[in-house]
Amino acid sequence: MPSTPSADDMLRLDNQLCFAVYSASLAMTKLYKPLLDKLKLTYPQYLVMLVLWERDGLMVSELGERLSLDSGTLTPLLKRLEANGLVARIRDVADERRVHVSLTAAGRRLKTRAAAVPACLMAATQCSVDELVALTQQIQRLRDQVKAAA
Repeated sequence: MPSTPSADDMLRLDNQLCFAVYSASLAMTKLYKPLLDKLKLTYPQYLVMLVLWERDGLMVSELGERLSLDSGTLTPLLKRLEANGLVARIRDVADERRVHVSLTAAGRRLKTRAAAVPACLMAATQCSVDELVALTQQIQRLRDQVKAAA
């Protein structure tokens, strides 16, 4: 795109950052699907598990904040993970509105099998670790700037 693009250039699909991010997300989800099918996880469930493998015992609200998901989206995910024996939801004794989510033994064991997923991503992208780290940091900065502007 030229340094001072025309209105027509600005409205071309291939010149849209939003479409590049969106289509990359779709491609990424498609890449992950067969890998996660082996773990019997959906992509959103995988994200929940990643957070819990980092820090177990979070409250539902903390999980939602970390993943940018509301409780209406998160609760069904957690119910399915609980039904599959990977997490346990426990109401806080002091405040029943607060629900803690903890990994079960099966949920902790799944982490070992999931360790192969990032290597598959690296192979598919043909990027070095340094390139992926830099790209991730750029996208995180973009996300934070867009959130701040919204």
